[in-house]
Amino acid sequence: MNAKKRALGKGLSALLNDSGMEAEPVYDAEKELLAVGTIGLVPLDNIEANPYQPRTDFDEEGLKELAASIKEQGVIQPVTLRKDDNGKLQLISGERRCKASRMVGLTDIPAYIVKADDHAMLEMAIVENIQRENLNPIEVALGYKQLISDYSLTQEMLSERLGKSRSSIANFLRLLNLPGEIQIGLRQELISMGHARALVGIEDVQTQLDIFHDILAQGLSVRDVEEIVKNLSEPKKENRKKPGPDHSENEKFIKVQKELSEIYGAKVQLKAKSGGKGSIVINFSSGEDLERILNLINK
Repeated sequence: MNAKKRALGKGLSALLNDSGMEAEPVYDAEKELLAVGTIGLVPLDNIEANPYQPRTDFDEEGLKELAASIKEQGVIQPVTLRKDDNGKLQLISGERRCKASRMVGLTDIPAYIVKADDHAMLEMAIVENIQRENLNPIEVALGYKQLISDYSLTQEMLSERLGKSRSSIANFLRLLNLPGEIQIGLRQELISMGHARALVGIEDVQTQLDIFHDILAQGLSVRDVEEIVKNLSEPKKENRKKPGPDHSENEKFIKVQKELSEIYGAKVQLKAKSGGKGSIVINFSSGEDLERILNLINK
């Protein structure tokens, strides 16, 4: 098989043949046969990892599916590589394609070569991943934070650069204020972005963790959590007017709700109102479940 036919794999070579374009020769590090602005086949061993890759979590099952597709169809879309002043090639986007290609035993991969400085490289990697919507919220937040700190950007400047609203960027960055356990839960999709945004509004870390554990144990919806946070905020307003001790009021509220849920074996919500009033809502899933709860109440 000659170099031109090998250059882009089954998927890309088919596209190039249809368009009348010719593939570039295989990349030769010494002769630099593959120049900036061209597409060609590059040995996977010649590609360095992207130090600015915002993505840190890779779904194993998704990689296996991609590997099976590559084995059958070849690499349809080339990865993007950066060629630095020393001629080294670093990956900007396409890490999943590289990993999957290695899984099926490929030694080369089609690549598009560009020239980019560190700033552009980080920005391109983040934008490429965000446009594909395959980063989890914490990875997006960390990418935003790195751009802001490394290049002295304001949130406003970053929003203009990435085409995102400033409020959207601020909401992602606030996620980094959550305790590590909750950030991991968000990474692993145990909770949603909506849950996390509601939890960010709570100042006390232990209360955040208590509600997080309730979400996991009771399957609380985003609306449930928002209601809990809203109820917790009312006592705080009263405390501002009457400074004084009782900082444990919120913890008691969560504790009572949790104890009632365990007693009745069902999700229990406490809805506090001003003046010490409120209501208790006990959820049931069927007629039999209601009978069981009523029996417990009447004991």
